[in-house]
Amino acid sequence: MASEVEDGVPVHEEFFLCGGVETQIIKCGPWTNLFDKQGVSKPKHLIFVIPGLSPFYVPFAKALYSLVKGHFPVWIISHAGFCLTPKDKKILTAPQEPNAQEIEDIYGLNGQIEHKIAFLRAHVPKDVKLIFIGHSVGSYIALHVMNRAPELPVVHTFLLFPTIERMSESPNGKFATPFLCRFRYMLYAASYLIFKPCPEMIKSFIVQKVLEKMSFKSELRLTDLLQPFCLANAAYLGGQEMIHVVKRDDGIIKELLPKLTFYYGKTDGWCPVNYYEDMKRDFPEANLHLCEKGIPHAFVLGFSQEMAAMVADWINNRLPKK
Repeated sequence: MASEVEDGVPVHEEFFLCGGVETQIIKCGPWTNLFDKQGVSKPKHLIFVIPGLSPFYVPFAKALYSLVKGHFPVWIISHAGFCLTPKDKKILTAPQEPNAQEIEDIYGLNGQIEHKIAFLRAHVPKDVKLIFIGHSVGSYIALHVMNRAPELPVVHTFLLFPTIERMSESPNGKFATPFLCRFRYMLYAASYLIFKPCPEMIKSFIVQKVLEKMSFKSELRLTDLLQPFCLANAAYLGGQEMIHVVKRDDGIIKELLPKLTFYYGKTDGWCPVNYYEDMKRDFPEANLHLCEKGIPHAFVLGFSQEMAAMVADWINNRLPKK
């Protein structure tokens, strides 16, 4: 039944210049321009997802949109440099961002935070309240967006499998750090040598086979996964995460705590259970959850419905109605 409802969810893929960089925005719901007074009546809330690779979150966004009864839109923003605009798509500009300045080091961690702030300021009216969903390092970005732009009307933020501290010390981080920090240029060179001359048809075939292995069916193209430019930016951001996501930002968390919900995994190689236990010890009043359902860190691969159901329950039953 859920899949039948989700099949009718309108999904729009748009590409904007944000901070001078092409940015993919995936929008679930009939609202594509929240400043348009001639279209569908403006929603009171916007669910804003700060993800990893945005196309993987479409099933989650559609399920979440259905479970909140379609009352407000769910938007997913790509990280800067993670996508290229297809030839058949136009690159749009927001009327509220005609003279936008380029963001320094936009592909790095600090630039990605400023990138999200720039988008929200240009595309979301001040009277539309925001519900953030940060996944993985998107949780770190969400916290810093709230801290740097306190004027944004964020009513609550859900931090799913939050990689907000000690990334390089985590089990996965110990493995990934040497590749992302020491051997990054070798990865760049390999990706350009292998994928730059590779025809789009071959890239599509490779991506399709990989997705089949993961049992994931994508509604949007994912060939950017094999674009050297995008791979280089993803590796650069990953290296920055290992270097800078070290100490937990307790001052930010303490200030924002009433607006935060944390969801940790029991078998998460990026934020293991002892990180949850440390949070519980240091912030006993925090809204903390430890997964009892066996959901992995990469919940978008097979567990989108379960995760959407939990988040929708929190939104429908626990948030202020006004």
